[in-house]
Amino acid sequence: MSSPRTPTHPHQPVVAGLLLAAGGGRRLGGRPKALLEHRGRPLVEHAVRTLREGGCGPVHVVLGAAADRVREEADLTGCAVRDNPAWEEGMGSSLRVGLASLGPADAVLVLLVDQPGIGAEAVARVRAAYRSRSSLAAAAYGGRRGHPVLFGADRWDGIAAGAEGDQGARAYLRAHADAITLVECGDVAQAYDIDTPEDLRHLR
Repeated sequence: MSSPRTPTHPHQPVVAGLLLAAGGGRRLGGRPKALLEHRGRPLVEHAVRTLREGGCGPVHVVLGAAADRVREEADLTGCAVRDNPAWEEGMGSSLRVGLASLGPADAVLVLLVDQPGIGAEAVARVRAAYRSRSSLAAAAYGGRRGHPVLFGADRWDGIAAGAEGDQGARAYLRAHADAITLVECGDVAQAYDIDTPEDLRHLR
């Protein structure tokens, strides 16, 4: 009598979430963006929930401005939280810190804390564009590339090497434009940033 066979399951890719939440809100009078209130809670909590509900995990968060206050006032339970002491240098330094913190994963989906108009549905769409560890995908709005973006693990070193100033991964994405899968999200998300006092009207 033959022994029962153990069912095999295809490898489910691990797509980590990476939230860049280090900004100091210079044009908002120095109010850290992570702690801006939206629907009664800090923006950073909304963004973490968006990543989780969109199917990403584990979730990594990079803090910078007022990092201690953010830890005290926001519920980041279950997140891997890293500080970027060089956050004032711009998004590139936070992206490098975040990529270095990831550990084993097949890909990472990067979200910015100051874009609350991007919800779980857009995250799930971009996450679904994963095909391999060399995947490169981004949300599009009316055909124009935006956030979130997905980076297969084989691309992390190249992205980190070019992440300088406020450019983040922009230079890398420009250089590899032909490899990017654009995922239209304009019907389910709005890609505005919370940068100026006028932008605060988007928060409730």
